[in-house]
Amino acid sequence: MFDVDGYLRRIDCAGETGVDIATLRTLHKKHLMALPYNGATQDFSGGLSLVDLDEDATFETSVVQGRGGTCFQLNRLFARLLTELGYDVTLLAASTAEGWEASGIDVEHMFNRVRLAGEDWLVDVGYPGPSYVEPLRLCDTVQSQYGSQFRLVERGSRIALQRRGRITRWSVVYSFTNTPRQWSDWKDMEDFLVREIAADTGPQDGTKILCGRTLDDGQVVLKGRRHLTVRDGRDEIRTITDDTEHERLVSHLLSGSFG
Repeated sequence: MFDVDGYLRRIDCAGETGVDIATLRTLHKKHLMALPYNGATQDFSGGLSLVDLDEDATFETSVVQGRGGTCFQLNRLFARLLTELGYDVTLLAASTAEGWEASGIDVEHMFNRVRLAGEDWLVDVGYPGPSYVEPLRLCDTVQSQYGSQFRLVERGSRIALQRRGRITRWSVVYSFTNTPRQWSDWKDMEDFLVREIAADTGPQDGTKILCGRTLDDGQVVLKGRRHLTVRDGRDEIRTITDDTEHERLVSHLLSGSFG
């Protein structure tokens, strides 16, 4: 059962119930650090539901058990937490280049916008990274976080969220519009994923794994065999060829043990 106090304790934010940007920053970062993006151990044996998601059951597995989830679980639960705390939350949709290439659907990634004191903030605790660790103000100025820079660039009717590290060039994280969304808008994505799961008969060699976790000064992402670490804005990428090391990295990302 969804429980605000239990949620706050699980992300190490007990008592953080203020409705202000300082509290929102704390909730956002602590959430990312406590709960991983988990596209590695998703169990679809009981079917896949993005639109009619059972929030109480998802809260048990994603938050109470600490297993995390994807944007559809994490950002939906976080939106409910913020709403119950008194924040003004709007659901938004984004698309990534890879997602568009695979599905042709622009309502792909699920995240949120929060309005505070007349300003809008992008809030996303369901993206594997690299991305913003704290809320990002919806404006046209470059914003810095933990050595990385972010900017929002208008591209026709869409807005491109771009990031660059200390020695990397600007690259697009995802693009989006400010159009408010409803859960039902993800029906096409749900149908697409159901078809993909049914058609996936290939070998389980780890190439489709996607998981990530936020650190105090950056993020770690494992995408297939590609291992990316961002610390203080410095990106380090390597390819994992050893199966044992790959399994260990997945375990560490999901458990939060990086020793």
